[in-house]
Amino acid sequence: MNTNPTTISAPAGTPYISVTREFDATPAQLFRVQTDPEFVPQWLGPRDLTMTIHEYDVRPGGSYRYTHKSADGEEYVFRGVFHTVDTDTLVIQTFEFEGAPGEVCLERASYEKTDTGVRLHTHSVFPSVESRDAAVESGMEYGINESMDRLAELLAKEEES
Repeated sequence: MNTNPTTISAPAGTPYISVTREFDATPAQLFRVQTDPEFVPQWLGPRDLTMTIHEYDVRPGGSYRYTHKSADGEEYVFRGVFHTVDTDTLVIQTFEFEGAPGEVCLERASYEKTDTGVRLHTHSVFPSVESRDAAVESGMEYGINESMDRLAELLAKEEES
């Protein structure tokens, strides 16, 4: 299994977060598991939450909405719109937590082929430093690390089948 580290950068005083992780997969394999609604609940979010996809239409102008639910019934709903979808290369989308309406970020995910696999680089721009800081303080780093680890596990499992 892939044990590459996830690098999260959230410099103080800036409204963005960057995440980088390398995977033992092709850009096509990573893109597929990240964008196919069959696979998304298997990797997106912390392990202790269950995910329900209400909509996940990965195409320019398509939208998504999903709910993460904790064991005690707490729900976290997220939504957005896909703006650019270049298969195996690039996805640009908006991201909004419905618990903080109007705090929409713009996210860019790029898939770069490497000698050993693929490098995923995401860059999320928040509307303000304050909203970015609120996301960081909400435990976002934990959720990102869990998601990236689950994604690596899913890719390894798909490779075996």
